[in-house]
Amino acid sequence: MAVLELQNITKRFGSAAAVDDVSFEVQRGEILALLGPSGCGKTTTLRMIAGFEWPDEGRIFIGGDDMELRQPYERNVGLVFQDYALFPHMSVAQNIAFGMKNRGVKRAEIGRRVAEALEQVQLPGMESRRPSALSGGQQQRVALARALVTRPDIMLLDEPLSNLDAKLRLQLRREIRTILGTFGCTSIIVTHDQEEAMGLADRIVLMNKGRIEQIDTPHALYQTPRTLFAADFIGHANWIGGMLSRRGGEAGVVKTALGEIPVMSGDLGDGPATLCIRPERLSLLDAAARPDTALDAVVERHDLTGADLRIWSRLADGTLVQSLEKNVGRHLPEPGTAVRLGFRMADCVVLPGRRPQA
Repeated sequence: MAVLELQNITKRFGSAAAVDDVSFEVQRGEILALLGPSGCGKTTTLRMIAGFEWPDEGRIFIGGDDMELRQPYERNVGLVFQDYALFPHMSVAQNIAFGMKNRGVKRAEIGRRVAEALEQVQLPGMESRRPSALSGGQQQRVALARALVTRPDIMLLDEPLSNLDAKLRLQLRREIRTILGTFGCTSIIVTHDQEEAMGLADRIVLMNKGRIEQIDTPHALYQTPRTLFAADFIGHANWIGGMLSRRGGEAGVVKTALGEIPVMSGDLGDGPATLCIRPERLSLLDAAARPDTALDAVVERHDLTGADLRIWSRLADGTLVQSLEKNVGRHLPEPGTAVRLGFRMADCVVLPGRRPQA
């Protein structure tokens, strides 16, 4: 049985639907990310799960129990906010113990759980410190421990890393996944940061304008997006528009201003289509290369990003594309150099419709 189930949830504010017919399940021990741009409905969805908002339509089940009319304190959920929400006048131990005291846990058990939690979040010996004496990363770990020691059915984390600098976010992202795994906790994380979602979650619910665009693993969402929005929001992409023509089975061609490009069209029908090619799948070709598709281009610039080389080139129809090469001593073509760029059919995702011009 799923720990959490949302069935056709809708929430309106006035005439606008902030969340529109959203359904998904979360399995025991799973980490699920609600991902999307600002205003897509992800935080409102989280607030309905917590009981801070009531759905206008649909049902929410936690542990198989219907949450209709259940107040937040009647739902066994743990909450971690982006601003930590620690009590400044309490010590670390008192902050962690707070939720257990309200739930009537015995004093001896509280002490044992607090000590165990401090070990698991790597803060042993800090039980007497005040939050003001801790770094941002340490405060976030205390907030995690405070929620986890109550042994919730579900952990809800709202933008848990947004107040931290980039390097600390990366470090704490790894730590949070380890901590949640250690506790075996079912978790939902709200974020607008795709790298955070892909690094933390087992599955991602990608939302747009209150609706679900795609639910998938991070790998599948990146490699096989099912909509133009999903392909555009997750990672970088190169785009080539044209008309799809089926050739039998899953084979087809997309007729473009650059010529006919062979593709695997899946179950798409004839009509307007857009090719999505990730930069790491678009390669500078040498004379011996025989890709499925080769495109003539002229290099405009290249950027060194440490381990990677990002090369920007202009195709014959004026489209600017980027290719990604590893920085392993490779000679870079100078701006103005004519090059050939290639990709395989398997490296190209065909999506229905035309992508609007940026």
